[in-house]
Amino acid sequence: MLDDNTVSAARRALTSLNVDTAPADWLAPGQAVDIAFSATSFLAVETCVRQALNGQALDVIAQSAYRRKKKLLIADMDSTIVTGETLDELAAFAGLKDKIAAITQRAMQGELDFASALRERVAMLGGLDESFLAQTMSGIKLTPGAEALIATMRANGAVTALISGGFSYFTDRVRQRVGFDSSLGNQLGIKDGKLTGQVIPPIVDKDTKLNMLTDTAEQLGLGMSDTMAIGDGANDVPMLTAAGLGIAFHAHPIARQAARARLNYADLTGALFVQGYRLDEFAT
Repeated sequence: MLDDNTVSAARRALTSLNVDTAPADWLAPGQAVDIAFSATSFLAVETCVRQALNGQALDVIAQSAYRRKKKLLIADMDSTIVTGETLDELAAFAGLKDKIAAITQRAMQGELDFASALRERVAMLGGLDESFLAQTMSGIKLTPGAEALIATMRANGAVTALISGGFSYFTDRVRQRVGFDSSLGNQLGIKDGKLTGQVIPPIVDKDTKLNMLTDTAEQLGLGMSDTMAIGDGANDVPMLTAAGLGIAFHAHPIARQAARARLNYADLTGALFVQGYRLDEFAT
């Protein structure tokens, strides 16, 4: 539980590192708090505070206050902005959800080549009626905090983009629903109302995600310190490591190990608190 006792434990831990701290600044009572500190070793601070919290289900992120509010966000879609994997949910209509989901998990953990795994899964869906795309979309749920994250960042002048190794049918609709500035996803082959079982190249993969981050930042005249990326799997690792703030969100180990920041417990509003936004600053 995030309360005054927890804050006191965290400050005592910092004192043990000979770190000067400022009084607690509550961004949202019981939800998020800032403790300014003088240390430069963020890893040491995070490790010490986590140990002091003794396994409590709280996210701890140590960072510089420099350019804390980001001006560009690139977000993964599946299991980040939406709660599930859209391709797995589509596969359910073909009776193949478990089989395809197993491949998805291995790809997200970095055990399989993404492009090959994508083609393999899509090939299994050849002949599926395209009407199931709409049925899949109707069941998609947004991750709590997704709309607040995008609305708040856009209200403060940030550019937001959604990108996915999934499909543009879903990214286009999720973009509209959540309010992203732009979106990009793979193109499914469809002919005579049926999925062809093919992905139309070029394939959106980890390099595409990284390029969207760096190219958009360049177009906007932003340095990388002004950028944020958020995602959960192996396909997100390059953009997470390149961004000024890369957040692994309820992520697979490969992404958690690579990202500068990790949100293992908070919903997507955690990505606002990390930037220093207060609850009463959230847009709706």
